[in-house]
Amino acid sequence: MTNFIKQGYLDLNGHPTWSTEWANNGEPALLMHGGLSATEDWDFEILPAIAANHHVFAYDRTAHGRTGIQPGFYHFDFQADEAIAYIETVIGQPAHLLGWSDGGIVSLLVALKRPDLVKSIVAIGTNFHWNSLLIMGDPDEEIVIDEDGRAEFAERSPDPAPTQDEIVKKAFDVWRSEPTLTKSELAKISCPVLVLSGDDEPFSIHHSVDLYEALPDGRLAVIPAASHYVVHERNQLMVATIKDFFDNPGYPVTKYPRMRKR
Repeated sequence: MTNFIKQGYLDLNGHPTWSTEWANNGEPALLMHGGLSATEDWDFEILPAIAANHHVFAYDRTAHGRTGIQPGFYHFDFQADEAIAYIETVIGQPAHLLGWSDGGIVSLLVALKRPDLVKSIVAIGTNFHWNSLLIMGDPDEEIVIDEDGRAEFAERSPDPAPTQDEIVKKAFDVWRSEPTLTKSELAKISCPVLVLSGDDEPFSIHHSVDLYEALPDGRLAVIPAASHYVVHERNQLMVATIKDFFDNPGYPVTKYPRMRKR
């Protein structure tokens, strides 16, 4: 299902940015890849959940995949502003955001900064605060990039090979201090949000529950026998869950509610 209709570099705020667009089958949906990742690392396994009924877009964020670095890169506010620019200038109308890991964080920030641009969010394996029992390792420990990772960077990135070490170090520095969203801030996100996590994420499962319960129009899906790589590990179950989310966009009505009493 990689039958995209347009792929290549475009100018986003003066910076060459790698972008992909699929056929126009409905409302726009924007795929937001994970940290130190790229659009193609989805392996497009999420497309069966959205491609038939949406106009799907994706781009490699600054310092990711095929998009090079620029000043200010990697901080989440920077990434959110970049996403806003992409939605405004490339998509040109409000979109459904599907974010994995860092992409989910960026999606939440976009919804707070520009709620008028976000129709809904699917936040996959997403933490809203750095202090989430996230497994990060010793900050003084040397970060090792394996040969496959270096070969992938050399194949994709327009930046010289030594830049990879700078990017990875910056990423880990940011992850140790960002994001810093609070429950009161999350409560301002009014669009429907599906919080989708594996039951063995690198952060506490209670953090996913806190995210879900803070959202005024949230839904929670914890996929069993899955980790942060739920997209690949339990793809069919993930696709079915996301399809159900888009098939039932209204505020959930249940027979025995605890939080949704109105």
